[in-house]
Amino acid sequence: MAYLPLRTLPSRPGTSVFDAWLEQLAHELTATDIDRNVICRRALCEICYPEYAANWETAVEDPALPLGTRAALLALDPRNITLEPEYYAECDDAKFQPIKPLLWLWYSFDRTPLGGQNVELGVKLRRLLAPLIFKRCGENFKAFQHVEFSFGYNMEVGDDVVVHRHVLLDDRGGIVLGNKVSISDYANIYSHTHSIVEQRDVTNAVTRIDDGVRITYHATVLAGVHVNCNAMVGAMAVATKDVRPYHVNVGIPAKSVRVKPNAPPELQANECLPTARERSTGA
Repeated sequence: MAYLPLRTLPSRPGTSVFDAWLEQLAHELTATDIDRNVICRRALCEICYPEYAANWETAVEDPALPLGTRAALLALDPRNITLEPEYYAECDDAKFQPIKPLLWLWYSFDRTPLGGQNVELGVKLRRLLAPLIFKRCGENFKAFQHVEFSFGYNMEVGDDVVVHRHVLLDDRGGIVLGNKVSISDYANIYSHTHSIVEQRDVTNAVTRIDDGVRITYHATVLAGVHVNCNAMVGAMAVATKDVRPYHVNVGIPAKSVRVKPNAPPELQANECLPTARERSTGA
């Protein structure tokens, strides 16, 4: 099997402009006594409607402009839009409102010509925003386009974490990602669940993904599950219970099918043995 590390690409002609824009954003968003709504609105307006960036306040009140244009301009300001978590009963407004503009910039950027699939700039922007959104964010965080959260403020992220495209990180009850975690495209990680009898009966539970874990394509991890170190949840699998260290779990519901060959000898000896719970339930 070929070992194929990522290539290092040369700098692009526009790199200096991109870096200057990110430096400006970082300076503005980390300054004291600032309104993040205004900063994020201006950033989006410069990208989407540059002709109105200098006179946004006047443009949204201008009856000569089409109503659709005025509505689109208004929606650039996070104070004029709603995000789903704001409807949740346990949403802590004291925590959520300061990061809402950052989430809106994160989500909206991916839908602009500047964002789209612009990998390097997108990764740098999200790396800038993540420490301002998450409860904790380690070094070298990398997220690709269309990654979404519930609250964002309940995310704890270690070093060298990679989150690929179209991933949902539902941190309603809290998500803890260890070091070197990799989450593949279209994966879903949940930390809340609903009663099968009453939908409004919600249980929040912290979901833990330990060091070196891989959650692969289209996989789902349900609320409260603990995926232990160096384990893998296979493509399309649904992890409904804890995954043991170095185990590869696949299927719906996900079950262990093997132990990774790099597991310590004591774990190799227990390869694919069912847990006590599995033995008692016949799962």
